[in-house]
Amino acid sequence: MPETARSGHRRSRLVLSLAAVVSAAAVALTGCSASGSGAESSSSGSAGSFPVTIDSALGKTTIDAAPKRVATWGWGAQDIVLALGIVPVAMPKFSYGGDAKGVLPWDAEKIAALKGTTPELLDADSGEVPFEQFVKAKPDVILAPYSGLTQTEFDTLGKIAPVVAYPEKPWATSWRDQTAIVGKALGLSSEASDLVTKTEASVSALAAKYPVISGKTFFYAAANEPGVLNVYRAEDPRVQLLNDLGMKNAPSIAALDSSKGDGSFFYQLSYENLSTIDTDLLVMYFDKQSSVDAFTADPLVAAMPTIKEGRFAPIVGESFVAATSAPSVLSIPWMLDRYVPQLAAAAEKVK
Repeated sequence: MPETARSGHRRSRLVLSLAAVVSAAAVALTGCSASGSGAESSSSGSAGSFPVTIDSALGKTTIDAAPKRVATWGWGAQDIVLALGIVPVAMPKFSYGGDAKGVLPWDAEKIAALKGTTPELLDADSGEVPFEQFVKAKPDVILAPYSGLTQTEFDTLGKIAPVVAYPEKPWATSWRDQTAIVGKALGLSSEASDLVTKTEASVSALAAKYPVISGKTFFYAAANEPGVLNVYRAEDPRVQLLNDLGMKNAPSIAALDSSKGDGSFFYQLSYENLSTIDTDLLVMYFDKQSSVDAFTADPLVAAMPTIKEGRFAPIVGESFVAATSAPSVLSIPWMLDRYVPQLAAAAEKVK
């Protein structure tokens, strides 16, 4: 997904007064024990697992009992909840990469497999946390380990239900850590650990099947604005997924970073500096093939050795982009089988 979506969440601020949200939450929570729609969890953790306290960059959260009504925010948490056999009562709507309803394909497949109904889809396009929708969903917990929640948003959501945020920085939690955090919050740590082990095994098997990619350097970027690349830093989960395959970050990623320490997961690089990129492979994402064609038609781009020599591995298609941008225990198996052969084909051209 484009990083502008994540930046929008980071910039989001309160749009409702705190008093109004708290008042609405108090009314809603009086009915939390009542049965909800078919999206309500049919699986929960052991009662012996609770209470649990989870630390985050925004504060400690204590969950007193196994949540039955789970809501998610940000990217990826809904994947983990579904992979653990629970259909959320509310999760973000994904206009980019989702179906007509705004549900990502791997999520839709899992909801169907669990014989669940589509959760309440939270408005994620505006860049504002939809507090009223959260109140309406009556969650027992709100999971947002990979999000851009601000302190104010975290505190306000906490009046509705316990909130689990990111451990260190917004939009920088690895898929492994996300899985462990969600598993702990739901009292399903063992099951979450099993999911990580299974996913790691599938990634390792693919890496072994295509040994040509091992040790190859890569430069991960996107062309979302005219004349500049958005370059992803080492802490971005999409970069870390390629590291899991045995690939290495090109030294150029750090060497060309003139805005270190700005707290972002990417930096911008002018097309005028494309010739300074030194890497085996160039990895980028595009919403459609015509966008790839437009990018490579630019003379400065066409002159890049990675483009001229076919050492270019574009990720094409919104759903595909969404899967690689927020890797999870559900999205990784959905997309990696299709993408690794493309990486290997580009790696074969490295001299």
